[in-house]
Amino acid sequence: MSDSNIYFAKGDSPEMIEAFQKAQNSFKYFWRELSWEYRRIIPGLDLACVKVAFSQEFPDQEEPVVEHMWINEIYFDGDTISGTLINQPNELTNVNNGDAVSVPLEQISDWLFSIEGNTCGGFTIHAMRSMMEPEEREEHDNAWGLNFGDFNDVLVVKNQKENPENLVEHPMSRNMKEKLVEFLQQNPKEINGQDDAGYTLLHRETIAGNLSSVEVLLQMGADKNAQTTNGKTALDFAKQLKWEHLIPVLEK
Repeated sequence: MSDSNIYFAKGDSPEMIEAFQKAQNSFKYFWRELSWEYRRIIPGLDLACVKVAFSQEFPDQEEPVVEHMWINEIYFDGDTISGTLINQPNELTNVNNGDAVSVPLEQISDWLFSIEGNTCGGFTIHAMRSMMEPEEREEHDNAWGLNFGDFNDVLVVKNQKENPENLVEHPMSRNMKEKLVEFLQQNPKEINGQDDAGYTLLHRETIAGNLSSVEVLLQMGADKNAQTTNGKTALDFAKQLKWEHLIPVLEK
């Protein structure tokens, strides 16, 4: 499936296409937050979902029909995003509400999470909000029950303005460093253990962009040359996702 079949549909404006691309380029921050959410005893997120461009070819139409719909229950392995479709298509017949789906990163068109009512991401939503009158925009936001903030300044991490260092590393990665050391000391097999797909803890922490966790694992003997069944090292994922703060650490 080509990029044009995935997310460029007839009628998509340049502004919306730009929003799709921004969502794809910043998705790593969504996954970083969600990877920590899955470890929290008390949930911190109000919602977390990803918009995916689904397409289908019909015999009577020259171009594929594309519908952008939301999925939740997200998992990301560095290459593929998996989740459950939470919309019912208007025209497509090849997917249905409740279907389990897996798509490449290049097929998403947006992502959104909310903490304490404040949103991060939502690039396509902000593109639509930018074209609304103030009263219409307020009505839209009230319908969502969320504070979307300034459509000209889309945030990708919590407290991005107050704590810009959160763009480099999630605060939980820093705060949980001692706990990780303790866990690995008690469970040394976890340092280089691999799952059925060949992923190690170093792979997973790299995909999530967790600098402190990566440093601890390497200091405790994690094999940075370990490969997944698809032949990828942690460094491969760091480069692929453009986690610039991890690349030099893994290249040492």
